[in-house]
Amino acid sequence: MKGPEEPSPARRKTGRPLSFDRDAALEQAMLTFWRHGYETTSIVDLTTAMGVTAPSLYSAFGDKKRLFLEAARRYAGDLEAMAREFQGAPTAYDAAHAMLTRAAVAYTGNTTPKGCLLASATASGSAEACDVQGEVAGIRSAIAACLEARIKADVEKDTLPAATDAAALAGLVMAVAQGMSVLARDGASRSALLGIVAAALAAWPQTDVARSGSDRDDSARPSGNPNGP
Repeated sequence: MKGPEEPSPARRKTGRPLSFDRDAALEQAMLTFWRHGYETTSIVDLTTAMGVTAPSLYSAFGDKKRLFLEAARRYAGDLEAMAREFQGAPTAYDAAHAMLTRAAVAYTGNTTPKGCLLASATASGSAEACDVQGEVAGIRSAIAACLEARIKADVEKDTLPAATDAAALAGLVMAVAQGMSVLARDGASRSALLGIVAAALAAWPQTDVARSGSDRDDSARPSGNPNGP
C-alpha cells in the first residue's frame, strides 16, 4: 500500500535533520515485516511499530517497497562479509555448519519472530509484489553463490571429491535453511532444528582419505554467530 505523495529524501532541505532515529526505526520495520509479511503489513502497522508519522516514513525511506527491501538487506547482512567468512572457514563443511547453526538459533529467538524473514515475508504474494519477491530471491541466490564458491574451492584443494556438484550441495544447504524456517514458524524447538542440521550435514561428501580416517567431530566445529543468518 503506497501512501500519499511526499517529498523524496533527495528533495528534503539540506541540513534538515530527521526527527527520529532512522536505524532504530528500520530495525522495527524489519521486525514488523518479519512477523507479518510484506503485503499484509500496512503503513499503519509500520508507523505504529517505528514510532513515526506516515510523511516521515515516506520522506526517510521512499515508500513501503523500498523500506521493505532495505529491511531485507539489513536482515541478510553484508553479503561481501559473508563471502569472506565462508572463504575464511577451515572447510566448506565448516561454513555450511556455521550458517545452518546460526539460522537455527536465529529462527527460534526469544525476542524476534520465528522463522526467516527472507523465507516468510514474500512466501505468497500478488503479481504487484513480484519484483519484491525477485529481489528477495536475489539475496538468497547471492548467499547460495557464496557457499557454492567455497565448495568449489574445497573441490580444487581435494578436500571434497572431484565429482562433487557444488551448486547442488549449496542448494541442499539453502533448502535445509529455508525448510527450517517453516518448521520454526510451526513451533519447532531450537534443539529440533539443530538435530536437523546434524542429520542434513551427515550426508556431506568426503574424500576417500577422509572416509578412511576418524569420523567427523561436529562438537569441535564452530557454531557461528548466534545473532542471526
